[in-house]
Parts: sequence; C-alpha cells; structure tokens
Amino acid sequence: MLAQRMSLLSGSGTAAAREAAKVAAAAGRQIIDLAAGEVIIETPASVRVGAIAAIKAGANRYTESIGLAPLRQAVAEKLTADTGVSWIADDIVITAGAKQGLLDAALAVLDPGDEVIIFRPCWPTSASQVLLAGAKPIFVDVRSPTYVPEIDAVRAAVTPRTKAIIVNSPNNPTGAVYDRATLQAIGDLAVAHQLWIVSDECYSSFVFTGGRHESIVMAHPGIRSRTILVNAFSKELAITGWRLGYFAAPPEIVSAAKKLQSHMTSNANIIAQHAILHHLQVSDGAFEKEMRQRLIDARALGLRILSDLHDVAPPRVDGSFFFYLDLAGLISALPADAPARTADEIAGLLLEETGVGSVAGGTFGDPQGLRLSFGAPPEQLEQGLRKVVGTLNSLKTRQVAA
Repeated sequence: MLAQRMSLLSGSGTAAAREAAKVAAAAGRQIIDLAAGEVIIETPASVRVGAIAAIKAGANRYTESIGLAPLRQAVAEKLTADTGVSWIADDIVITAGAKQGLLDAALAVLDPGDEVIIFRPCWPTSASQVLLAGAKPIFVDVRSPTYVPEIDAVRAAVTPRTKAIIVNSPNNPTGAVYDRATLQAIGDLAVAHQLWIVSDECYSSFVFTGGRHESIVMAHPGIRSRTILVNAFSKELAITGWRLGYFAAPPEIVSAAKKLQSHMTSNANIIAQHAILHHLQVSDGAFEKEMRQRLIDARALGLRILSDLHDVAPPRVDGSFFFYLDLAGLISALPADAPARTADEIAGLLLEETGVGSVAGGTFGDPQGLRLSFGAPPEQLEQGLRKVVGTLNSLKTRQVAA
C-alpha cells in the first residue's frame, strides 16, 4: 500500500512529452523534439574545464549541505550584479537544481491546510510540490495574449488560509514577462497579508522585449524579507542534466534549507559546484551572449513561420524560449468528428504524423494550449515549425474533404 500522498501526484507531463519523443526516435523514426525545456548547444568550455580540474584534484567529498562557501559568494556577487540588490554568501543556498530549491521553499513555509496562489497555465511541478507539503494550490487563470495576471483576480483569491504566492516570470510555459506594475501590486498584496513570495526566475536570462529581466525584489524592495528567489544554471548555461541551482532568501529560510538538504541530498554534486565556480570566476560572458543571440534569431525565425497559422494567433514570446500557442480558435472551428479536438490530441497527432514533439497545454492546466521550444538546433526548429503550421492549417480542410 503506497502512501496517500502518492495519490496526489501524477508524473511530469513535460517529462512524459520528452520521453514520447525519445521512444519514437528509438523506434527508428525521424523526430524533431520541440518538447524539451532546454537549449541544445555545446556546454561552455569554462564549465567543462572546471569540472575536469575538480576531478583531477580529487574533489570527491561532502561539502556543506547548502554548498561550497566560495560558490555561494560568487552566486551572491552574480545576483547582486543581475538585480542591483545587495546579496551576501549567507543569503545563498546551492541546490540540486531549481526543483530542490522550490521544494525547500514549500517544505520550509507551508503547513497542511495552507493555500498557495499559482497562476495558470503553470509549470506542473509548482502545484505538485505544494501538494507534497500538504498545502492546497489555488489557481488564478491568466489569459492570452499577455498571460499576465490581473491583480483583482489575485486579490480575490486571497483568503485567511493563503500562505504564499508563486511568481514565475519569465514564465514557463507561456513566455509571459510580468511588468513592474504587476510585480509591485503582487508585492503589495504579500505585504498586506503577510504572505511569502516564491519567485521562480529560472528563465531570467531570456527576456526579449523591454530590456533586462526585473525581479520582484527590484520592483518592490519592501518584499525582500518575504521572498525566496529561485534560479538555476540549467537554462542559462544549457546544462540541465548537471542539476545545479540556487536560491536567495531570508536567514530563517537558509537555516531551514540546511536542515532539509542535510537529510535529502547532503549537498549538490561537488563536481558541478566546482565547474560552475570556475565558470563564474573566469567567464567573460561570451557564451551567454552567443546563446542569447541564437535564441533571439530562433525567436524571430519562429515568429515568421508561425505568422502563417490560420485560426491561431502568433504568440508574444516576451521571455523564456517557448512558443505557447492558444489553440482555442482552431479547436472551436473544427468539426465534431475531427480526430483531434483538444490540445493533447493535437500534440499526439503532431508526433504521430509529422514526428514533431511538443507539450500539450493540459500538462499546464490549459486544455487549449501547446508549447513548442525554440531551443532546438536552428535547422530542426525551422523544419519542425513548418510541419506544425502545415498540420494545424490542414485540420479543417482535411476534415471537410473527408
């Protein structure tokens, strides 16, 4: 008999989409994977050099549960430069990926019966971790084309049991980037109701409109003492498999993380820690600029191709590296006997007929959305998106002809 908490969880929908593409490829099919939440590019030389040096030096032992002190200092300096807000090593916790940081936050602040506001469509792990902590996700739906929460809807969702609000900007899956006024208003609510803010900023390196990323602690400095700012090196350095993340938080959260991580992982991978420390010490930012330019070019290419869609508006893609399509108009225009009537069915049809992997919006709590990554190699991206456009545009005609 499994523990009752297991009934609260389903497997990761994004992982399932990646696995479906891999299974099809293993069967000999030509697959273009636009499902993965990662950029396919060679790992920075500085990271590889740092890892090899650590191995040669025999870096095999435990570190402090919250990470190497020099790495925490380097992350504090990076975060200070990125946000314009001062951080020190004692504010920083190194984690086994951002997921551990987010789970640390949930376990540290949530009690059974607490409520947490999450904006939907949302990354499914956010709600799953709230459930694991015994709390209840309260979803506030956001709408196309901006997918930015309306503050009146957020305010209406606050109850005496509300304990936290999860903010994810730039957003996975929608690509939304929250404006300063929205962040300030969310911060005001948190101050007024004494709520925690868990700010997932894993896509902070990828803002394509309106300048650089703005963290909620930049927009609303008064919220810093109630904010857990989570980030990772997975996306910005294209090392998702290395599993190295971090968060910055008030002292009581750092103290809680020391206890939690001492019982969960002991510490994040020591080779990865040394590799990232070396990168932060020697990098001139060239890799980050190169990857950003590649994504800028990929975004522009993708938007040109997606502009040929019928019944589907091209996405905004203010941030992240995902095209998030609102298929509501297309779905409503399809005949009742169409073979694909939901985003989940359309994603299955794309994989089966065209070999293009995607993530259906049902994974994110949106039965009418479809996420496509533009982190794929450029030549595959162009080919894959053209197949997507061709298939989606053919659905109505194909059904009428049949």
